[in-house]
Amino acid sequence: MMSSSSEQEMDPATLITTNHLRKIMTNAAIVTISKHSINIELEDPDEYFIQKAKDELRETPEFIAQGYKELREYIAGEPNLHLPDDEDFLIKFLRPCKWYAKSAFRLIQRHFGFRQTYSHIFVNLLPSHEKVAFCSNLLYPLPIRNKDGSRIILIMGGKKWKPKEVSLDSYFRSLLFLLFVAMTEYKTQISGVQIILDMEGLTLNHITYITPTFAKMLVEFIQRCVPLRVKSIHIINQSFLFNMAFAIFKPFLEEKLRKRIFFHGRNREPLMAHIDKKALFKMYGGELDEPEELFGTNLWQLMCQYDVLFKALLEFGYRTNDNKK
Repeated sequence: MMSSSSEQEMDPATLITTNHLRKIMTNAAIVTISKHSINIELEDPDEYFIQKAKDELRETPEFIAQGYKELREYIAGEPNLHLPDDEDFLIKFLRPCKWYAKSAFRLIQRHFGFRQTYSHIFVNLLPSHEKVAFCSNLLYPLPIRNKDGSRIILIMGGKKWKPKEVSLDSYFRSLLFLLFVAMTEYKTQISGVQIILDMEGLTLNHITYITPTFAKMLVEFIQRCVPLRVKSIHIINQSFLFNMAFAIFKPFLEEKLRKRIFFHGRNREPLMAHIDKKALFKMYGGELDEPEELFGTNLWQLMCQYDVLFKALLEFGYRTNDNKK
């Protein structure tokens, strides 16, 4: 997906603003599941989310003003950290930290430190480069929010994953795109995300591709570096083989995240105690029709519209002697 000449000339800080994303959306491809459009929701939060933010995140005018002020001061004291001085950007880190500026700054340090540590993941990190992963139908951002307002992302971790075609790094990069887009949604910043991991058809061959190095990287990002409220992770359709895979990840899990991981197997009732029936596919006991085979291709085409966003995001972070401008 080629960006326009006008976008190439724009300041990266402008390209990642909500107003610019709204402009991209006017011409973006339409992707549907069960006749429901999958949209990036950039509208201001309604009364439900405003009240939820007050109750759960201390989101009041006083704490908001204090949070922005103090976070800007912390960032100013880190000269090698190049970030946009934009409230749309800063709020992504302040909301999951309940407007505590010091915690938000530490999250920023971990987030951009992660990008340095695992720099190979972020080289040319653009959706247009991950066609195979998206078109393999491994990731489904579900169109209906959960009852608590959270976004739901379904990951197919078993038979649909062909490791020789989609490497774990490519798999992870594709997930990053969905999480980064979710971070732009005010409602998701407030209510967080729920992840469903379908392990139907996991084999020993799959497990041989999962290394402790990859497990450490993934767990580190989810539990310490992603500026999102990860409300819960639901493992479904797992067999006894999954225990072998989970054992690779388990040493890196902190207690807080462990408590948010639920193992359901084929039992749908406990899953639906957490996730609305109307938000789930029928194959999981829900109400949504299963997506068409071309869903992944359509999702990739949609995500390519946001290449310019991800290219701009790569401009920010810690500056070294090699990348100072």
